[in-house]
Amino acid sequence: MQIETSKIQLVKTILDSEDEEFISRLVDFVKNETDDFWPELTAEQQEDLKKGIAQLDQGKRKSYREVTDRLGN
Repeated sequence: MQIETSKIQLVKTILDSEDEEFISRLVDFVKNETDDFWPELTAEQQEDLKKGIAQLDQGKRKSYREVTDRLGN
C-alpha cells in the first residue's frame, strides 16, 4: 500500500470517528511521537547514543541474538 493511500485512509477513519477516547489517544500518540527526547537525556546517555550511531555508521553491528547471548539471556 502506498503511503498516500494509508494517509488518506487514516484521515478518513479519524474524521468518521465520534469516539472521543479514540481521538484523545491518537492526539496523545502523535504528541508523544513528535516530542524530542534528546534534551531530557543525560550527557552520558547522549554520548552513548552518539557512540552507538558512529559504530553503526562504521558497520559495527551485532544481531539481537549475539547481544542476548552475551548477556546470558
